[in-house]
Amino acid sequence: MNTEIGEAAPLVEVHAAERIARITIGNGARHNALSGAGWSSVEQAVRELSHDDHVRVVVIRGRGRTFCAGSDMTEWVGTESDPEAVEDSFARMEAAFRAVEECPVPVVAELRGVAAGAGCQLALACDLRYMADSARIGMPIARLGILASPSFAARLVALAGPSVARRLLYTGRLFNARDAVAAGLVDQIVPASELAERTETVLARIADQPPEAVRAAKQAVAAALRPLREATRENDRPAVSPADFHAAVSAFLG
Repeated sequence: MNTEIGEAAPLVEVHAAERIARITIGNGARHNALSGAGWSSVEQAVRELSHDDHVRVVVIRGRGRTFCAGSDMTEWVGTESDPEAVEDSFARMEAAFRAVEECPVPVVAELRGVAAGAGCQLALACDLRYMADSARIGMPIARLGILASPSFAARLVALAGPSVARRLLYTGRLFNARDAVAAGLVDQIVPASELAERTETVLARIADQPPEAVRAAKQAVAAALRPLREATRENDRPAVSPADFHAAVSAFLG
């Protein structure tokens, strides 16, 4: 299968050859930030691959030199009188992350450049994360008036614990690769020039294992995480603080 899903920008491209599926997100512009439609395309791509019995492992990469800087804020310009549009965008993001978590086969994130905000959440939803030594990861959302959802916090807490989750969410700091590994956010630092080769080696190793055993392993870990995920699935708060959010978006894009 070799398909392109979604709008011309952002682009979600899927290649599934033999046992390994590769998803490339973004079109290289705006550091691969995705619109709401782009996040829906990610969800659709992962859901479709979840039903492909030939696929044993999935990798998600950003196009070009970065992973994903989060959501495309140009989509939120002029939404002051339409809060539902913003809420819909965040719902689409969350649906994409849950599709990755619920995919029956392992999903690996290959991180270069930056994985920030929703891009960070996409990486955290994956099963394994391999990071270029020059890359950074974090959740700089508070400065934009974005209200961290319980599910956003849960992904941080599950990997790095509550203290690191608080530090990232309160300060908006981006961790470099060394700090990200030390905190437990990513699995391994790799020289940027070797990242694709290292990731392909991991993908091949996973694909070579008995598929039912690997699927059972993912299910077992998911079962252990289920109480945390279920406890944070519902969120009765809005996604943003409107006045702070629209002022921050205007300043950022201005």
